[in-house]
Amino acid sequence: MAYTMWIYVVVILILSEAWGKEPVHRNALFNQGRDVNLTCSERTWNETFYIIWEITLKNKICKISLNSDGGSEDSCNDGKSLRNTSSSQSYLRISKFSNNDVGVYKCQSPYRGGTVDVIINVNTTVLPTVTMWVEHEGNKTVAVCKAGRGNPAANISWSIAGNWSVDSVSTEDGLFTVESRLLLPEGTDAENINCVVRHSCWEGEKCFSLNHIQGNVLWLLILIVVIITVMVAGLLFIAQKKLRMLRQCQQSDPSSSKSPPVGYLSVTLIVYLLFLYISHVAYNSNSGHQLKV
Repeated sequence: MAYTMWIYVVVILILSEAWGKEPVHRNALFNQGRDVNLTCSERTWNETFYIIWEITLKNKICKISLNSDGGSEDSCNDGKSLRNTSSSQSYLRISKFSNNDVGVYKCQSPYRGGTVDVIINVNTTVLPTVTMWVEHEGNKTVAVCKAGRGNPAANISWSIAGNWSVDSVSTEDGLFTVESRLLLPEGTDAENINCVVRHSCWEGEKCFSLNHIQGNVLWLLILIVVIITVMVAGLLFIAQKKLRMLRQCQQSDPSSSKSPPVGYLSVTLIVYLLFLYISHVAYNSNSGHQLKV
C-alpha cells in the first residue's frame, strides 16, 4: 500500500513539472518576539502525502518535513516545528521570531490531485529612527523629517498643507530610509509644525515636532550632566584619598621624592579626558536633534 502511494506521489510530481506550474510567492513581515505560523496549504492530512519546508536563512540552509505515515526530519534544530490545527491542517511554527529567522521558506506538499509549491520571503519589522530639523536655503526655510532604517518603509506627511516632497532609499540590508522636506510658508513658526509618521509597528500614527525632539534632547543632556558630575566626584574622592596616603608615606620616609604624585596626576588626566569625551557626545546629540521611537 505504501509502495503504491509513493508511486502515485512521484507521478504527481512529474506531471506538475511537465505542466510547468509556477510556485506561489508570498511576502511576510513579523514583529520580533512573537510566535509565527506559516501555512503551506489549506488541505488536511487526509488529502496530503507529505510536507517539506526547505529553509534558507542568513547563516544556514535546513529542512523540516513530515509525511502521512508519521516519518519526520528536522535539520534546523532551532525551535521550529511542524504542527497541526484542530482540523488537521499542517503549519510551521516559529517560536519567538527573531532576526535569525529571516529568510526564504520554500514549501512543497503533494496531495491527491496535484501539488502545492509555495515560496515565502520572511522578514522582520524594524522600528525607524525619527529625526526632524530645520534648514535655511537663502531666504527660504525648509522643515525636514526623516524616518531612518525601518522596515517596511514609513509613511510621512505634515500637519499643514504646503509644498513638500518625499524620497525613499533602500539599503543593502533591506532597510528603508524615508525623508520628507516641507517648504515653510513665510512667517510660519517651524516649532508649531508636526511631522506625522505612520509605520506598521505602531497602532495608528505618531506626531513629532521640534519642541518634542528638543525636549527629549534636553532631558538627555541633563542626564549626561548628572552622570558626569557623579563620575567626576567619585574619581576626585578616590584621587584625594590616594593623595593623603602618599603624603603619609612621604612623611614617614623623609628621603622620598617631593614631586607631585603620579597617581593623582593620572586620575586628574583621566577625569579631564572623560569630561571632554562626554561633552563631545552631548554636543553631537544636541546638534542632531535625534529621537528614537
